[in-house]
Amino acid sequence: MATKIRLQRHGRKNYAFYPIVIADSRAPRDGRFIERIGSYNPNTNPATVTLNFERALYWVNVGAQPTDTVRTILSNEGVMLMKHLQGGVKKGAFDEAEAQRRFDAWKAQKNESVNKFRASMADKKEQDAKARLEAEQAKNKAKAEEVAKKKAELAAAAAEAEAATEEAPAAEAEAPAAE
Repeated sequence: MATKIRLQRHGRKNYAFYPIVIADSRAPRDGRFIERIGSYNPNTNPATVTLNFERALYWVNVGAQPTDTVRTILSNEGVMLMKHLQGGVKKGAFDEAEAQRRFDAWKAQKNESVNKFRASMADKKEQDAKARLEAEQAKNKAKAEEVAKKKAELAAAAAEAEAATEEAPAAEAEAPAAE
């Protein structure tokens, strides 16, 4: 029986979630499967992958063929590297401890790069928020100046009108007295 390591589609429209499963190659995409070994959520940034490393490594070692997407996921998680290192141990190129040391060094470097990426994303988000706040404050300041200018114009016009109404009765009062 030919087995595949592949994704099943779950979730709603435009928000997919993919369990990583071991299935018979003749089974439909979302049909029967042998074992679920993890999940892949591309909706987060960076994408979230949960994987049972030992079971994935077991299935790769017994000959299960991953699809292209799953092969990329397994490579990013280190399953394919561990398979390669175990091949080196079987050939006698190095021992199991050396293989584990190399894998741990690779994993540490991978975690460091992921943490840098997350930190840069957080910094970028913070800078974008700061820029939006500054732009909004500048816009509000411009609006406040415009409103203050209009209020000053209205106050000046009201004072002018009041002065004109006060002068008009005084002029009328003087006019009858002059007669």
